[in-house]
Amino acid sequence: MKKLLALAVVILGFTAVSFGQTVGVTKTATASATIIGPISLTKTADMNFGNVAVTATAGTVVLVPAGTRTPTGGVSLPVVAGTVSAATFTVGGEGTSTYAITLPTTDHIIKSGTTNQMIVNAFTSNPSGTGKLTAGSQTIQIGATLNVTGGQATGTYTSVTPFDVTVNYN
Repeated sequence: MKKLLALAVVILGFTAVSFGQTVGVTKTATASATIIGPISLTKTADMNFGNVAVTATAGTVVLVPAGTRTPTGGVSLPVVAGTVSAATFTVGGEGTSTYAITLPTTDHIIKSGTTNQMIVNAFTSNPSGTGKLTAGSQTIQIGATLNVTGGQATGTYTSVTPFDVTVNYN
């Protein structure tokens, strides 16, 4: 019996029994933040559709971000191309961050004189929608579609107001 009592005392000695509730437990955490440099956008080239020939039939010139163009409808591209270039920007920012690209979604007017105008729309970019910086930099090229009316008046057409391209960190 004494052995049984001694064994019971030893077993109870190793048993964790809690008769009360813990009042509270405190843990700690730290706060931190990383400040990154602002994203930047620098224009390196304006958009230029080059020389365009027209007929009595309307058409378009599609300028892709790579800087090549394709005519449709009553538009043709003369052998003497003139200056052809997609709009080009350099994005600067933090390391290998990704960013969103916002292009114009409304028609952009270009004019020659006070009455002659054409519409530029359907803007596209390379990269498209989202870019990723490499060592803090990336080039964006912007293309669009030039809408030409039948018998469009001759002249040099330029933006009434510049179009906006926006980049923001993701």
